[in-house]
Amino acid sequence: MIARDPRWDGRFFTGVTSTGIYCRPICPARTPKAANMRFFASAAGAEEAGFRACLRCRPETAPELGAWRGTSNTVSRALALIEQGALDGGDVGALAGRLGVGERHLRRLFRKHLGAAPVSVAQTRRVLLAKQLIHDSDLPMAEVALASGFGSVRRFNETFQHLYGRPPAALRRRRAGERSADAPIVLSLAVREPYDWPAILAALQAHGERVAAGVWLRSFDEAEGAGEVAVVPRGPGHLEARFRIDRLSGLPGVLARVRRVLDLAADPDAIAADLARDPALAPLVAARPGLRVVGDWDQPDAPASDRLPDPTDDVLIARAESWRPWRGYALAHLAAADIDPLTIFPETRHDRAA
Repeated sequence: MIARDPRWDGRFFTGVTSTGIYCRPICPARTPKAANMRFFASAAGAEEAGFRACLRCRPETAPELGAWRGTSNTVSRALALIEQGALDGGDVGALAGRLGVGERHLRRLFRKHLGAAPVSVAQTRRVLLAKQLIHDSDLPMAEVALASGFGSVRRFNETFQHLYGRPPAALRRRRAGERSADAPIVLSLAVREPYDWPAILAALQAHGERVAAGVWLRSFDEAEGAGEVAVVPRGPGHLEARFRIDRLSGLPGVLARVRRVLDLAADPDAIAADLARDPALAPLVAARPGLRVVGDWDQPDAPASDRLPDPTDDVLIARAESWRPWRGYALAHLAAADIDPLTIFPETRHDRAA
C-alpha cells in the first residue's frame, strides 16, 4: 500500500476506520495509520462492514479479481450467476439449489472467500456499476438506476443515501451534457496486465465471433435485451466497451457475459505460479504470460479455466489434475505452442500401455 503497487490492485481492499471509507491499494490519498486499517478480500466485504467506496481511487474501476479465485469452483460459479442477476429476482436458497449445494454451505463459502454474504455481494455489484455509470456516462439518474440492476429509482436513491449520505446525483462531479437516444453506453473495463489482446481476438474468431480492425463486435438478442457491443483496448490495463441495448435493465447481465468471454477476472500471476510447477509448461507460460481463455457467452456457470476437451484421453486427465484449477490455461499454452498434450509425457503413456 505504501508503494501503491498496482500488482495488488483488486486483490484486497482497505477500510479506514477513522474515515469510514474503503480504498484500493493504489489509492493516491495519504496512506492511513496501520492502527486504522482493516483489510477485506472483496469490495462487498468492506461495504457489508459499513465502509463506503472512496471517491478518489474508485473501487468500481479495480480489476475484477480476488485472492479467493482458483480456490473455490462453487464460489466462482455462484458469482457468475449473481453477475447474471440470479439474486435480483431470486433468493440465496434458489441460487444454492442451482449450484447443487445447501444454502448454509453456500453462505459459509462466501464468508470464507469473500468475507460477505451472497446478498451483500449482489448489492455491491449493483452499487459499483451504478457508481461507474454516474462518473463515466451521461445517463440520467433514472436510467442509471435501471442500467445498474436496481428494481426502482426509489430503491436506488435510498441505497446511495444510506451508503454515502447523499443522493446519487451528488456523486456526479461533472455536468452531464445532452445525450442522444441512440448514443452508446461507454464503460471502461479494467484488466490485469499482461493481457494478450491479439490472442484473445484470434481465439474469438476461432469461436465464430466477429472481429474487425482489432475490435470485437457482438450482436445479441438475449433475455436481458437485444443490441450490440464493441470492445477495443484503451491504454494499459483497460478495455473500452460500447453498449447499445434496447432495455437498460439488461445491461448488468450483458456486461457479465462480456467479462466472462474476455476472461477479465483472470489472475495471470497465480496462473503462472501454479502452472510453472510443471516443467513442460514453465517455459510456455513464461513466453506468453498474457494468454487468456475465452469464455462462453451462453454458459455463466461453466468456467473455461478448468475445462478439458470432451472426450478426453485418460492419460491427459491424470496429468491435468496437477494443473487444476487452471487446466484450460495449460491447454491454451500448449495449443499456442502447437504442442499435442499427449506428446509431452510419452513415458506415462508407455508405462500404462505396458
